[in-house]
Amino acid sequence: MIEIINNLLIGYGINESIAVYLSYIIAVIFIVLASIVVDIISKKVLLKLLKVSISRSKTKWDDVLIEKKVFERIARIPSVLVIHLFAPVFPDFQSWIQRIVFAYIIFNIMVSLSRALDAVDKIYRNYEVSKERPIKGYLQVVKIFISIMATVIIISILIDRSPWLLLSGIGAATAVLLLIFQNSILGLVASIQLATNDMLQIGDWIEMPSHGADGDVIDISLHTVKVQNWDKTIITIPTYALISNSFKNWRGMHSSGGRRIKRSVYVDMTSIKFCDDEMLERFKGIQYIKEYIDKKLEDIDKYNKEHSIDSTNIVNGRHLTNIGTFRIYIENYIKNHPRINESMTQMVRQLQPTENGLPIEIYAFTKGTVWAEYEAVQSDIFDHILAIVPVFGLRLYQGPTGFDLRQTRSNDLS
Repeated sequence: MIEIINNLLIGYGINESIAVYLSYIIAVIFIVLASIVVDIISKKVLLKLLKVSISRSKTKWDDVLIEKKVFERIARIPSVLVIHLFAPVFPDFQSWIQRIVFAYIIFNIMVSLSRALDAVDKIYRNYEVSKERPIKGYLQVVKIFISIMATVIIISILIDRSPWLLLSGIGAATAVLLLIFQNSILGLVASIQLATNDMLQIGDWIEMPSHGADGDVIDISLHTVKVQNWDKTIITIPTYALISNSFKNWRGMHSSGGRRIKRSVYVDMTSIKFCDDEMLERFKGIQYIKEYIDKKLEDIDKYNKEHSIDSTNIVNGRHLTNIGTFRIYIENYIKNHPRINESMTQMVRQLQPTENGLPIEIYAFTKGTVWAEYEAVQSDIFDHILAIVPVFGLRLYQGPTGFDLRQTRSNDLS
């Protein structure tokens, strides 16, 4: 090609020495223009036709390949193949031109494969199984392997040595590589353990106070797990930290269909007493405990008669207390509440008395697990309980406020 151009220039009367330089310049311009034309055809025509064809297809997975620009890098290869084809035109630089072109092609193939793996992950996320078995971590391992192999091949091409020679050198530097890829290896092992033991899925609500995490898992990758807290902040946790440290997963609560209520009200112990006749008559008018009062009074009366109890002193024999009756009322109220899960544990119990009074703990599960609904049900229940306490002659414990102290002082002064 150079000789043809050179002869043409000499035929036009150009000096031979100048003709040689001009021949090379014209050859370079021609190759560059040819490469640009091929690049335009590849990107503007062939790639565009491919995108149109994919957009019209019924399948959706190929749209993801376009979205991730998998074919963008492949479309760059034909233009450099033109340069490779004309490399013999420059015999002094032929070897280096071909090496650089090969290295560029390998680099573009590596990038295309990496984007293809990203597309595979996005396609996989459309399936429900992706929440239970995320593959992003494994794909990242494959991407690291592809990057290493591509780097080895590119270096071997540029230095004109066999890639096996470089790989043997890498084998000798295993300890250094283990140090470099320590986090990746730990992340891979952790990802396998998390998936194998079904410890974590996308969408799980987890708590990990050591890392400030309290929210939903939105991404699981090779190196990190992303958690979106309830305040919409994003916490990034190293994957291996979930294996080496403890965390709480609320998935069991969601799958059970019920969310636990476990809260106490503190009763002033000085307000606890036996029920007198007036109180019992009043309690009989309460729907939730009427049947209980009638049956309990019958049992108590029978017991006291059988044991010849002197009922003139209330200390003798068996008697109902306002705190016990209050506890039974709460039990029946919880059982009849439409938003409480009747198939799960329900309990109202006394806890160890404290300096703040006698704790009466309500233990039950709501029918739903949605946070807002759960809080609404819990608040509704305790609104009622707090309001109903005085009906049973009881008082809730509350530390004295500034108003109480001022009221006491004003009474003393009066």
